[in-house]
Amino acid sequence: MDATVFTPAFSRAATAYQTSSVETVVQGASPHQLIVMLFDGLLQAINHASGALQRKDIATFGYQVGRAVRILDEGLNGGLDMQRGGEVAANMRALYDYCVRRLTQANLHNDADALAEVARLIAPVADSWKQIRDHAAAMAPEPVAAPVAMRPAVTSGMAPRRMASAGAAAYAQGV
Repeated sequence: MDATVFTPAFSRAATAYQTSSVETVVQGASPHQLIVMLFDGLLQAINHASGALQRKDIATFGYQVGRAVRILDEGLNGGLDMQRGGEVAANMRALYDYCVRRLTQANLHNDADALAEVARLIAPVADSWKQIRDHAAAMAPEPVAAPVAMRPAVTSGMAPRRMASAGAAAYAQGV
């Protein structure tokens, strides 16, 4: 039987709103914005895991570490273009793989130092993505509206498109 049957209506409504809101943000985001969102979700999951470990809330700790691993593995690592990315993509893959190993060790041994190490390694990369966004926004010309014939049709009653990647889904679980 579905567990949502036993949750309060307010909780189900809040979860539905939250999921819908995240899906809307993801659908309207550029690829660059999606990467920034994944990094934000990753660092948020690590911070939540760290707090849960301090509180000795092992279930939440495990959940948040798992969420961080999914964002790294399925979102960030899965989004690398090894053909076009060359050495940079290879280095990013190595970093992400190392972070997944460290998070797995943190989960197995309740290791706060491993969590902190991953946060220290990822934070500068996440900041770089944000700086690229800020620099690109400052350099971009004013947007020009597409002619009406080129705009996507909006049909009421259409179900929102589902998030394509499990990394985005893992991000959404923590928002």
